[in-house]
Amino acid sequence: MAFSPLVDELVESLRCLPGVGQKTAQRMAFHLLERGRGGGERLATALQGAMSGVRRCNSCQNFADTEICNLCADEKRRTGTLCVVESPSDLLAIEQAGYYDGSYFVLMGHLSPIDGIGPQEIGIEQLLKRVRGEGVTELILATNPTVEGEATAHYIADRLEGQNVLITRLAHGIPVGGELGYVDGFTLSHAFRGRKPLAD
Repeated sequence: MAFSPLVDELVESLRCLPGVGQKTAQRMAFHLLERGRGGGERLATALQGAMSGVRRCNSCQNFADTEICNLCADEKRRTGTLCVVESPSDLLAIEQAGYYDGSYFVLMGHLSPIDGIGPQEIGIEQLLKRVRGEGVTELILATNPTVEGEATAHYIADRLEGQNVLITRLAHGIPVGGELGYVDGFTLSHAFRGRKPLAD
């Protein structure tokens, strides 16, 4: 059964969201039209504003509505340490943990030649220029522990070989509170490779 063209367009537009199929899109559309018109109008305004006003920070490539994002503009952040992540959601996870207080660089992806994503597409030249120009002393490669994430980390490390920069990688392994019987082989192998002496 077809609805009006406006309803059909709303349903199809909602399907662009990850994990939203036809039925879920219909439920969302019907909810907005039946009981959430105020919320729908607010959503439309927020979407329009974000789509036209959000850009990439000129320094770290994170989402921002100004040339330099709030994190890069914060003078309280520790200089000399730069953490490289694949996405804004990775940056947010690190920020929410509340431990790291240095600077960031958001790749907005990872190297994937099969998908046509090379160094230019994720801003590696801009990253290298920033490392060399800002006197970065430690570069933390916090890319995801996937094949592509590992390849991206190794590529960046290779490009900085011979520079006076300490290159570190986030530790991977068994989560606190986890049991060995439930940990996958990939995680276990990372944990074994990253083992260190027991602290006194």
